[in-house]
Amino acid sequence: MKAKDLRERTAEELAELEKTLTRERFQNRFKNFTNRLDNTAALKQARRDIARVKTVMTEKKSEAK
Repeated sequence: MKAKDLRERTAEELAELEKTLTRERFQNRFKNFTNRLDNTAALKQARRDIARVKTVMTEKKSEAK
């Protein structure tokens, strides 16, 4: 997921995406603990995607002021 694509989304879409990614990260962590996660790189990717979304949300808030 690219930050450029995230900047084109609205604040509501970003908030929903953050919830989805957080839920996905939790599920992947649980699968990893039970040794059912095949792609362990998904843990790192989800964490970074959440950080990108939060960064863009913060940028949008500062632009609105």
